[in-house]
Amino acid sequence: MSQSLSILVPLFNEEEFIATLLDRVLHASLPDGMTREIVVVDDGSTDGSGDVVAEFSAAHPGIVKILRHNRNLGKGAAIRTALEQATGDFVIIQDADLEYDPGEYAHLLKPLLEGKADAVYGSRFMIAGERRVLYYWHALANHALTGFLNLLADLNLTDMGTCYKAFRTSLLKSIPIRSDGFGFEAEITMKLARRRVSIYETPISYHGRTYEEGKKIRPWDGIKTFGVILHYWLVRDTYKESGPEILDVLAGTPNFNRWMAETIRPFLGDTVLEIGAGIGNLTRHLARRRRRYIVSDIDQEHLARLRNRLHHRPNLVAARCDLTNAADFVPHSGQVDTVVCLNVLEHVSDDLGALRNLFTALKTGGCAVVLVPQGQWAYGSLDRVLGHVRRYSKEELIGRMEQAGFKVERVIEFNHVTLPGWFLSGRIFRRRTFSRFQLAVFDHLVWLWRRIDRFLPWGPTSLIAIGRKPQ
Repeated sequence: MSQSLSILVPLFNEEEFIATLLDRVLHASLPDGMTREIVVVDDGSTDGSGDVVAEFSAAHPGIVKILRHNRNLGKGAAIRTALEQATGDFVIIQDADLEYDPGEYAHLLKPLLEGKADAVYGSRFMIAGERRVLYYWHALANHALTGFLNLLADLNLTDMGTCYKAFRTSLLKSIPIRSDGFGFEAEITMKLARRRVSIYETPISYHGRTYEEGKKIRPWDGIKTFGVILHYWLVRDTYKESGPEILDVLAGTPNFNRWMAETIRPFLGDTVLEIGAGIGNLTRHLARRRRRYIVSDIDQEHLARLRNRLHHRPNLVAARCDLTNAADFVPHSGQVDTVVCLNVLEHVSDDLGALRNLFTALKTGGCAVVLVPQGQWAYGSLDRVLGHVRRYSKEELIGRMEQAGFKVERVIEFNHVTLPGWFLSGRIFRRRTFSRFQLAVFDHLVWLWRRIDRFLPWGPTSLIAIGRKPQ
């Protein structure tokens, strides 16, 4: 399947260079079979830059797009506008001057195409080809900013401020971009670090300009960038949608995830199909020591994250699998001895049809591990944000599974501790997300909750049904 690249070009007063730059971008070598589109945003230019691009676009219809801002808003704003129109599988940011060489696109794309990286930075300071020797103080400021960001984000980048950044498009589109100016570089890097994505660096050549030749970044921009780094260290703003953000919050509860994994691990066989794995909070615990582990989701961004996050596991295969679509289960029919479906069944209207799909994937005698939220009376705002259609009673869950053909061997009541908090947050206070601080405290005390959980007098937050496909 061919892949495509969107090249985003923020443009402001580069009439002298933009035609040459676009010609180089248009003819830059790309991996075999990859197509390109060039999205230029004229950010309020007062020279003839926009007219030059318009002529170039007319000469190359369908490849070169031009968008316009009525006034100069800044690099970040231009990238935000260009990204809305990007349709490629990957994006590369390309400044409109001639400081960066489009001939190096293949180097930037390589880690992305190999499935190792979510984002790739072209570093001007790693050992590479040529680099024009210019301002000491500018380089010192860049090192200082990169070092400050590394300290707060726990990274080891060499060049945070590089123009050449390449991303999976779905990843970049899922991140809110707030900075209008050069603060974009620091903002996006801090948010990538918050998302714990895989970032690679590759050396690039750099042909910097002097201020007399048109360099636009100024000392004041560096000072503002320090503020941007500090702001996004203090403020978490990494997802456009609340559902994925909650999954990310729950990724910060490793002890709780381990507790859940250890509860269901005794029921897993050698070949496992996990439905709705999300970003892999449980996968990394369950996939160990399995002969074959198929991890699935319906969200392409989640699948890409799973592939990159777990690419070092040779036993793991990522596949799109919709719990409600029988056709998605045909390749897995009778192929696995365990199906794991954790916090997914409650999202679908036709839960009986979904369970029947799970049934078809199992070998005879195979086991389905199905975890659902308990207690419709506790249904509230958190359930709605997460897309829950319902919560279950033990009798309802057993009945649905038996209708689908399973023999239910047992139902485990899991996690009594959090049910009162869930009810208060979702029904009384109508919250739409979790407090990271509260979850951190809760996760730190999981050793205690595991010891007292079965003695608590109220019902559990979740039910885990163990169903067998009869011989």
